[in-house]
Amino acid sequence: MTTPVDLMRAHAGLDVDLEAAGGGGVRARIRRLRSEGAIVLRPTRETLPRWADRWDIPPREAVSVRVVAGAAGPLGGDHWRLDVRVGEGATLLLGSVAATLVLPGTHGDESLSEVNVSVAAGGTLVWRPGVQIAASRCRHTTVARIDLADGARLYAREEFMLGRHGEMPGDFRQRLRVTHRDVAIFDQELSVGPDAPGWQSAAITGGRQALGSVVVVDSAPNAMDPFGRATLVDCPDTAVLQLSEHAALISSLAADAIDLRVRLDRAFAPFTLGRSARDVYGAGRSP
Repeated sequence: MTTPVDLMRAHAGLDVDLEAAGGGGVRARIRRLRSEGAIVLRPTRETLPRWADRWDIPPREAVSVRVVAGAAGPLGGDHWRLDVRVGEGATLLLGSVAATLVLPGTHGDESLSEVNVSVAAGGTLVWRPGVQIAASRCRHTTVARIDLADGARLYAREEFMLGRHGEMPGDFRQRLRVTHRDVAIFDQELSVGPDAPGWQSAAITGGRQALGSVVVVDSAPNAMDPFGRATLVDCPDTAVLQLSEHAALISSLAADAIDLRVRLDRAFAPFTLGRSARDVYGAGRSP
């Protein structure tokens, strides 16, 4: 029997901390930046999205890193893993350079991508991994685990396309688990594709090809009030749910990635304290 030799195992790591700076201040610094295989980490000079002004994060206390794909995929049989630590009081903007296309590979094996993040007390994570596209015949699981310490803040946005244009997706399973000191705040799993229970019914996506969510966690007093008062206008197939006193969820279905992005932006707008979407995001900018 021939053993596949083209399967990829990649395990990357990223640590961000605050350190003392000149003049008695502090600044964020990347302590560890370890790329491996298909997971290539690149620091950038991006600034936080404008809506984050409400969090009063000094620019010197934030760093931004983008994930660049060093190879196609993930392909069937691949296992990609990224471990991230955000230190006390530090802020990390973590995102992807481009969409991720999940492909079936040549062996028919299942692929797996994992992201494990811990955010220390007073830390902030803005996580935007980009669109993940489940191509036909793929068998893939993506899991993100984010653990928050006391006072940590989170903006996590995930967007998925079920197949490329004109094709049905493969079997795709997605799970996002957000915890506070290992106690679940949000834990949701979605399974789509030919082998998913109920896939042929309207109970899963109702024929929509794009789906996404935004999870926001902020322990400041009354931080979630805008979501509790949210009135969605021109946002079909979109819901806002206040998970707790300190957490909220936006979820949406759409025909394509462009409509999905617009709906998520509109549903998130109450968090921007009433400023217009153009003022908050800037022309062509998205949260």
